[in-house]
Amino acid sequence: MAEENQADSNTDAKASETPASESANVAAETAVAGNGQAEAATPVKRAHRSQKVGAVVSDKMQKTVVVRVDRLVRHTKYRRYVRRTSKFMAHDELGATIGDKVRIVETRPMSARKRWRVIEIVQKAAK
Repeated sequence: MAEENQADSNTDAKASETPASESANVAAETAVAGNGQAEAATPVKRAHRSQKVGAVVSDKMQKTVVVRVDRLVRHTKYRRYVRRTSKFMAHDELGATIGDKVRIVETRPMSARKRWRVIEIVQKAAK
């Protein structure tokens, strides 16, 4: 019985030792709804965004590059690998130029044809 009381007092002591920053985080995580009731704010979870690596083939637009992505597809009849290419328009804040190898990630639609964003210049073009 004495051991149980001692264990309870230890857990109470640990609970009271929480730093003020933790209680501030808890307060920051709760949001007040429109009707005055507090709700726990859930962090925004995003789906996995697909990434592709390709070469820049055009940089003539402002803050937009065209990226060519090559992939190998197995031919259904001949069972050989055939190279297929796709071109994607990507938003570019990094200043990629023709010949650069870049990594692009899926993002919200930025224009009629632009749904990708350059996140990294993997390799600069040789001059």
